[in-house]
Amino acid sequence: MYSVTNLTTIADCDVLLTMANKEKADLAFKKLSEERLVTNYSTTSVEIDAILQGVIAEIAAVDSILAVLPNGPTKDSEEKRKVRLEYKKFLLENRKESFGAVALLEKELDLERVNKQLDEVNLFIDAVTAHKATL
Repeated sequence: MYSVTNLTTIADCDVLLTMANKEKADLAFKKLSEERLVTNYSTTSVEIDAILQGVIAEIAAVDSILAVLPNGPTKDSEEKRKVRLEYKKFLLENRKESFGAVALLEKELDLERVNKQLDEVNLFIDAVTAHKATL
């Protein structure tokens, strides 16, 4: 897979192993970061969905109250409440875009990319180490 046979000295192997081990350490750190992000996004996306459903139900309840209330201070108060709820819904929908299911899937993809890179670096290290042993 790798043309390690072109390496003719142990020093060349050591240089490549040092580089690969640094890359491996960087990727391990990145993997830890991505795993934490996936966990956070997973929790946040569920919370946002639950809160959003509650706000939507509350807006529906306020709509039904507004339909039967006569004009006056109580109706005005409920209309203001509805505006605040609609704004809250708007904010939650925006957060859902940033931290919802789609964002979670993007973070999961990032994590899998890092895992694949780590696997490949490990294969490289194994190949160079095996060749170094033959020198």
